[in-house]
Amino acid sequence: MTQPSPLTKGAIDCDVHIGVPSMAALLPYMSEAWREMITSRGTDGLDLASYPNNAPLSCRPDWRTPGGKPATDLPMLQRALDAFGTKAAIGHCLWGAQAVHSEDLAQALCQAVNDWVADQWLDKEPRLRAAMVVPAQSPPYSAQEIERLAADKRFVAIQLLCMNEMLLGRRYYWPIYEAAVKHDLPIAIHAGSAMRHATTPNGWPTHFTHDYVGQTAGFEGQLLSLMAEGVFNHFPTLRVVMVESGVTWLPAFLWRAIKSWRGLRGETPWFTQSPGDLVRQHVRFTTQPFDVPGPEEAQKILRHIDADDSLLFATDFPHWHFEGTNALPPGLSDDLIHKITVTNPMATYPRLQETLS
Repeated sequence: MTQPSPLTKGAIDCDVHIGVPSMAALLPYMSEAWREMITSRGTDGLDLASYPNNAPLSCRPDWRTPGGKPATDLPMLQRALDAFGTKAAIGHCLWGAQAVHSEDLAQALCQAVNDWVADQWLDKEPRLRAAMVVPAQSPPYSAQEIERLAADKRFVAIQLLCMNEMLLGRRYYWPIYEAAVKHDLPIAIHAGSAMRHATTPNGWPTHFTHDYVGQTAGFEGQLLSLMAEGVFNHFPTLRVVMVESGVTWLPAFLWRAIKSWRGLRGETPWFTQSPGDLVRQHVRFTTQPFDVPGPEEAQKILRHIDADDSLLFATDFPHWHFEGTNALPPGLSDDLIHKITVTNPMATYPRLQETLS
């Protein structure tokens, strides 16, 4: 039986989670007016993690803090980084700041989340970096938040959700991409929903399994939207990372997208490059969850998706996708392991090059 591939020492983990324990943790990072409003209304429970807190998939047993929410304990994350010999890890915080309907409240919450992450996580663990949370409900506010945080090199990406109010290729969102390109920051599209629409094309799912599997359709829609709406033509240096998207859906998606593009591209004259070429140039994918049944299938998938350049190592801490430190697909060469764990992350996130010796 082929064994999982060992990690390269000094790996860069491109997806770990940072959980907000409660609204109370964020109140010190808000203005007095917002604190009073939130306290008087009793606002709490804005957790965007669609994973049920006590479901096994939500948190590995050895990464679970008794009595606490998953991913809210910095020492637990530090122990995980130690176990993998991680040189740097990029934190993603999924919380209700990206889902509230008030644009002004969303702006205040996103600022508070980012300042809390910087103060309580980045300041206390030098290996940590973060994707900044922006209020996608208002792209102008998002651009302001990017400008506000641009000087802090520990924020290495801009986080958006897989399922927003509309498809991410729409020009409505272009101010975010303009700010991203200005500061050479990749867009990290993370699994999750702002709950504006049903999380499947056919309506609201009843069970967690349906919601979890249905995220794939969300990523497919966003990827094609970015290509068909001309985002990569208008922003030729923009980089996009699909975070916690899985990768096994990609070969079939690209086959159909390329085939259809050849016959239907007349209505989108700016869509001049093949979807396969655009993905190779602009899009990267984190390795977890890597849902393949065995080593032979894993090798086929890796060839189909050009893993030499497209894959970024991730543990998806604290979610339970693998045992121990067996976080990579089986049978990888030493050269490919180094590319996935070090070379590709460094190329995708320029700020890592600036801050890691």
